[in-house]
Amino acid sequence: MIKNLVIVESPAKAKTIEKFLGKDFTVKSCFGHIRDLAEDGLSVDVKRNFEPNYVVPEDKKKIVGELKKLAKEAETTWLATDEDREGEAISWHLAETLDLEKEHTRRIVFHEITKPAILSAIEHPREIDENLVNAQQARRILDRLVGFELSPILWRKIKPALSAGRVQSVAVRLIVEREREIIAHEYKSSYKVTASFHPVKADGTLTDAVLKAELPEKFNTLPQARAFLETCLEAQFSIQDIEVKPATKSPAPPFTTSTLQQEASRKLGYSVTRTMVVAQKLYEAGHITYMRTDSLNLAETALEDIKKDIISSYGENYAHQRKYTTKNASAQEAHEAIRPTYIANHAITGDNAEVRLYDLIWKRTIASQMANAKLEKTNVKIKVSSSPLHLLATGEVLKFDGFLKVYLESKDDEEDEEVKGMLPPLNPGQKLSLIELIGTERYNRPPARYTEASLVKKLEELGIGRPSTYAPTINTVQNRGYVIKGDQDGEERQFNVLTLKNKQIKEEINKEVFGRDRNKLFPSNIGMMVNDFLLLHFDTVLDYQFTANVEKEFDEIAEGKKQWQDMLEEFYGPFHEIVEETTKSTIRVRSEREIGVDPKTGRKVYARMGKFGPHVQIGETDNDEKPLYARLRKNQLIDTITMEEAMDLFKLPRNIGDFEGEKVVVSIGKFGPYVSHNKAFYSLPKDEDPYSIELPAATEIIVRKRIEKENKTIKTFEYEEKPMQLLRGRFGPYIAYDRLNVTIPKGTDPETITLEECLVLIEAKRATSPKKPEKKKPEKKTAEKKPAVKRKAPAKKKAVKKS
Repeated sequence: MIKNLVIVESPAKAKTIEKFLGKDFTVKSCFGHIRDLAEDGLSVDVKRNFEPNYVVPEDKKKIVGELKKLAKEAETTWLATDEDREGEAISWHLAETLDLEKEHTRRIVFHEITKPAILSAIEHPREIDENLVNAQQARRILDRLVGFELSPILWRKIKPALSAGRVQSVAVRLIVEREREIIAHEYKSSYKVTASFHPVKADGTLTDAVLKAELPEKFNTLPQARAFLETCLEAQFSIQDIEVKPATKSPAPPFTTSTLQQEASRKLGYSVTRTMVVAQKLYEAGHITYMRTDSLNLAETALEDIKKDIISSYGENYAHQRKYTTKNASAQEAHEAIRPTYIANHAITGDNAEVRLYDLIWKRTIASQMANAKLEKTNVKIKVSSSPLHLLATGEVLKFDGFLKVYLESKDDEEDEEVKGMLPPLNPGQKLSLIELIGTERYNRPPARYTEASLVKKLEELGIGRPSTYAPTINTVQNRGYVIKGDQDGEERQFNVLTLKNKQIKEEINKEVFGRDRNKLFPSNIGMMVNDFLLLHFDTVLDYQFTANVEKEFDEIAEGKKQWQDMLEEFYGPFHEIVEETTKSTIRVRSEREIGVDPKTGRKVYARMGKFGPHVQIGETDNDEKPLYARLRKNQLIDTITMEEAMDLFKLPRNIGDFEGEKVVVSIGKFGPYVSHNKAFYSLPKDEDPYSIELPAATEIIVRKRIEKENKTIKTFEYEEKPMQLLRGRFGPYIAYDRLNVTIPKGTDPETITLEECLVLIEAKRATSPKKPEKKKPEKKTAEKKPAVKRKAPAKKKAVKKS
């Protein structure tokens, strides 16, 4: 008999909790959700008040069976899933599926996996919160309704196998709109003027110090900038005014889910998903509090522990206790921000990712309760004798570091943050000796493409999604191929530089690369096409304010202020009407753009979306002469591809010369770009462009691949008229025989291994490999005809539905 059965979501969490509870408690994992809407069909009875059809997936039936058996034996079952809506729903599904009796079931929650928190939770159990469960049910059912009804429309109107989601489609809209802002951006240049001086001493000698300054105004044209530099040829420069002001800098609040995702991206380079995976490990190991939260609150006991740690580590003047409140009205202030469970643990042991993320969380938490940094800001106004304009020099002196001793929050646009250093000693009226005055042409920048972290920030600002939905949303849009996370090489452009030095003005043209992006989110062609269609026909679903209001309604359901079925009815009625109207329409979406005329044939050139993806087409499909097709490259969009870029796509296959008397041809196939030579095919490395690679580089690839192939085979045995090969592989030497690959154990020399030893390894592999079921041969039909027997159609089984 089991006295107490505790059920949690993950084995790691179970392992940590088991350490805190005595022998009277058995802790088991349910491995996440054990029940969900059936995959076949809608699985929601719209006519019967949105009654859901929940089923236990095949891969969870064994776990459910084991838990049901243990629950029957136990005196009390404790449901210890996470404290959010998703965790509450898992507990509810467990209670329903395991047929748990209410009087023998306890629901416990905790913000951290520590012994005091677990024991306190055991002492203060509660019942399952039906309101939280209903909020999760409403989200799950609404998302199923939207996906199930929109996706078939996309199949018919655009392309098979597409899908749509409520929050995901809004995220795609943000990325598409940002891309179109960038495409529409008009680059305008202006001239920024900077100067550097040596301060002049009272005796007329120059100091070694360098004072850097800048003209607050910018000039719109090259002649205007040149005219200003010309006025400065004989100008005298001096200190007109010095203004010194005290300033303070305050620390950032402790982490919520979204700010942790943003800062881990900036400081550690982690994707949103990786951050959440690592944070989950830290939570389950008992190192940090619950990692899905939008609260900035810190527990009183934690505040006291933080204060003691700051005083002991840095001194009493560094401690400054603060209580933060979030602007989000729906935030769970009873919950906590993300913080270390034991403040005294300045570091932990674990893998590199865990150690680094914990360090970030610890520093942010400590810094949030530290004193402000005190600065002294200095503004120096520099007079130009020959002009009414003046130059400005700024500097900062750090008088007291405060929280900066531990941590400083990063910004998304680091290049905009100019670091202001200390200024040399200066006096009003002091003369300055000009070193040089530079007028540099600078272009206005388009809006920045989203990173995963900045997209999370934008979704949070709009009130779209909640802590548990950010990572899945960003994952989904990438997995569906609507958004691509990648890099973009910049383009080269020229800019003018004017330099006044030694009373001479020099004008030169420099070059720079602009538009370079790394790890940014780009919309794909199909993503833009789906977005445009949904925006045209289902603008309400993609409306930012509407989506944010839906989130608020989920919050109202969670607080018991609204019935979940009423909320679904309000949404589904109008939505379903639009679905039916759009389904009946004969409109079929075509993404097509005429981009020019082929100079060779005089036929029109189009960029369009086809059955096999985005491509360029020369000629019409209804003409006698067949059109020519070429696939768009990975980073090319139907909206922006130029005629020149389109014509370049038809350069493949390229015959780039001869090698060993045979042609070397470069092309792109099903598995990517390749070079072919003498009936052999060699894949091109990622850093080689099939449109620009030349013969020397291609022959080097051919020779290298040949050598690799030759060196791959260690030896060959002939056995039962089939060759048995010993090969070098990516993960070490292995045996390849009869469609079976067998790893050669470490410590065994592949050069000296015998045929008999190989046969032993092959038989051992076969014994442990699962056997494939043999296909039964169909029985031969006899010529004798049997009399036809009329049979009644079997009665349809009603699906068992639970709500």
